[in-house]
Amino acid sequence: MKPQNLLRGFNFLYFGLLAIFIPFLPVYLAEQGLKPGQIGFIVGTGGFVTIITQPLWGMISDKSKTIRKVLMILILFSSIIGYLLYDSTSYLLLILFAMLLYFFLMPIDPLTESLNFTIAESIRISYGSIRTYGALGYAVVSLLTGYVMSYFGAHSMAILFAVIGAICFIVCWKMPDAPVSGKPVTLGSLKHFLSNKETLLFMLLVFICSIPARMNDTFLGVYIRELGGSTALIGQAWFLAGSSEIVVFALSFWWLRKGKELIIITFATAFYFIRFFTSAWITDPHLLAYLQVMQLLTFPVFYSAAIQYLYRIVPVEWRATGQTVLALLFFGVSGILASYVGGAIYGAFGGKILYLSIATMSFLGVIFGLILYWIYGKNPIDVKKS
Repeated sequence: MKPQNLLRGFNFLYFGLLAIFIPFLPVYLAEQGLKPGQIGFIVGTGGFVTIITQPLWGMISDKSKTIRKVLMILILFSSIIGYLLYDSTSYLLLILFAMLLYFFLMPIDPLTESLNFTIAESIRISYGSIRTYGALGYAVVSLLTGYVMSYFGAHSMAILFAVIGAICFIVCWKMPDAPVSGKPVTLGSLKHFLSNKETLLFMLLVFICSIPARMNDTFLGVYIRELGGSTALIGQAWFLAGSSEIVVFALSFWWLRKGKELIIITFATAFYFIRFFTSAWITDPHLLAYLQVMQLLTFPVFYSAAIQYLYRIVPVEWRATGQTVLALLFFGVSGILASYVGGAIYGAFGGKILYLSIATMSFLGVIFGLILYWIYGKNPIDVKKS
C-alpha cells in the first residue's frame, strides 16, 4: 500500500480517537454525575499534563529521529487507558485515567501533523489531501459515538475506543516514518526560533484565539444536554463540525497561500466570533447542533494557516518540536484556562453568558490579528533560511 494511503488511514483512526475523547469526555463525566466545575477541573488539569507531555514526546521524537516508533508507543498505551477510563465510575479513577490519557493521547496530535506535513512535502502532494482523512475520521466517529452512547450506554465507549485504538496501532506499524533532516538538532536553533519577536506575537495570537475554541470544545456537549438534546444529537453536532472540515482540508492547496497566513487566521477568528455570539442566543438544541457546520470557516482554516506559517519560520530540524509548541498552545495551555474559567462561568452564570464571554474573546483575537497583519503580513520572516 502507498505510504500516503497508510498515513491517511492513520489520520482517520487517530482523529476518530480524539473524537471520542475531546467532545465526549465532558459528556461522559456529566453522565457519571459530575458538575460543570468538576468537569472543568478534570479537563483543565489535563491541560497541565499536556504542557508537560507534548514537549517531552516532541523532544524524544526529534532526538531519536523518528516519529512512527514514538506514535506506536503512544497509541498502544492510549488504547489501554482509554478503555479503562470509559469503564470507570469512581471520581478518583476518572481523574487518574483521564490524566494518563492526556499524557499519552494528546502528544500524538502534533507528531501526526508533523508527519503529515513532512510526508506530503517529500512526495509532493498537498498536506490537505492527507489531513482531510483526519477530519473525516473525526466526523464519522463523532456520529458513531453519539449513537453508541444512546443505544448501548456510556460505558460502551470503552470497547469502541479500544477497538479503534487497536486498528490504529496496526496501521501505524506498517506506516512509513518521516524523512530525517540532515541538520543537527541544536538548542541554538530553537532559541533563535523562540526569541524572534514576530514568532512570539504569532504564538500569542494563537493562544488568544484558541481559548474560545477550547471552551466550546469542552462545554458544547454539556450545553446541548442542558437544552434538552440527546447524546445522539451531540454526535450529530460534531459530525457536522468534522465533516465540514473535509472540503476545507481537501482544497487547502487552492486557498492556502504563503505569506497570507496571518490574514487567513484573522478571517477564521472573525467567524469564530460570529459562531459563538450566535450560539449564546440559541435555545433549541437542534439549531445549536446545526450551527456547528460553521466549523467549515473556523478550525480547519485557522489551524492549516497556523501550521503553514509555523513551518515557514521554524528550523527544519525542530519541526516536530515547533509543531508541539503550536499544539501546546492550542490544546494545552489554552485548555487549562478554558476549562477552569469556562467551568466557573458555566456553573455560576450558565451557557449563554459563557458563549457571550468567548465571543468577546474571539473579537479581541480579530483585532490582534489585524494588527499583526498590518505590521508583519507584507514581509513574512523565514527562520529556516537563517
